[in-house]
Amino acid sequence: MRAVADHVKGYWAEVRSGEVGALPAVAGIIALCVFFGISQPVFLSVGNLANLFGQGAAVACIAMGLVFVLVIGEIDLSAGFASGVCAAIMAVILTDWGMPWPLAIGAAIATGVVIGLLLGTLVVKLGIPSFVVTLAAFLAFQGIVLMILEEGSNITIHDETVKAVAGGNLERWQGWTLLVLTVAAYAGLQLNRWRRRVARSLVHEPLAVVVARIAALGALLTATVFLLNLERSANPQIISLTGVPVVIVILGALFAVWTFVLHRTRFGRHLYAVGGNREAAVRAGVNVDRVRIAAFVICSGMAAIGGIVAASRAASVDPNTGGSNVLLLSVGAAVIGGASLFGGKGTVRAALLGGAVVAIINNGMGLMGLSAGVRFGVTGAVLLLAAGVDAMSRGRGKLFGRH
Repeated sequence: MRAVADHVKGYWAEVRSGEVGALPAVAGIIALCVFFGISQPVFLSVGNLANLFGQGAAVACIAMGLVFVLVIGEIDLSAGFASGVCAAIMAVILTDWGMPWPLAIGAAIATGVVIGLLLGTLVVKLGIPSFVVTLAAFLAFQGIVLMILEEGSNITIHDETVKAVAGGNLERWQGWTLLVLTVAAYAGLQLNRWRRRVARSLVHEPLAVVVARIAALGALLTATVFLLNLERSANPQIISLTGVPVVIVILGALFAVWTFVLHRTRFGRHLYAVGGNREAAVRAGVNVDRVRIAAFVICSGMAAIGGIVAASRAASVDPNTGGSNVLLLSVGAAVIGGASLFGGKGTVRAALLGGAVVAIINNGMGLMGLSAGVRFGVTGAVLLLAAGVDAMSRGRGKLFGRH
């Protein structure tokens, strides 16, 4: 117990020194859920829980990609409309050309990769600021979407597999099976990491903390699967809605992959090195240009996936796909979750948590009947607060000797 108490004291010392991590986002999610749950009881219904995941999925995907660009101290203002371009290409290949869904989705993601490669090359090789390059792309991609959609037409998506990306649900047994596999894999990774650090006499967390973390994840996922497996259709005799939404599985898989890349690979370490101090990274032998271009490629590739999710949810693509407030909400999600606009700091978890905050605000205020203007204002205030917390944490970090 003494080791656990010491660990808690150490964590609190880090928070006081400015290393707040995801704490503000988690606190915000809890506070918002309590507030909306009291003011609008339907907010806590099972049907609305599933709806929340669907509403925030596209923004969360784009935000996960933006984290990679933010970590290196850059910005991508074109991610929203890049997702629209990729979604439009997928819709044309599916509907107008009658091609199978694997080819259409593959073409959309490949388009995102090419976009990222182009943007990264312009920023890195020509030295044009990312703000300027991506702002130009933001404007250009709006025109490209209009040209693909023949000046404003709407393309309806009929492919059931693509529609299932955001609208499908797992069978109940599939949800429970996935739960067991996920918790088992997480437990194996955490315990193996703890064992290796103990064997090498490295600084490690108390075993009780590791077990508590595993138990907390298991309890959270168990409650989520149980609730989502309940019937949430108003007329189950006509149509039954049960099971974990497919989009949750997609978000979970993307989260696992990119978290591994950021924290368990050399490329991830190089990303943080470039974002923390580019000159020092060069002297350490890091191929800075390649790392920076790769960050833009990942960002635009994730924007493509976000566009696919958005098109699946709407079952159509129009000139507004990826437009409107998609970019602002995506950047806001990453920053609200804890990614820094100054570079060198950010996680994929930040994007998911920030995306949850944005989705909860929009959903809860929508249930309260508040106007879009009020929702934008509140979301902007939350973003400003998150940026302020980031700036203050950096200030306290310098005070405590961190750079």
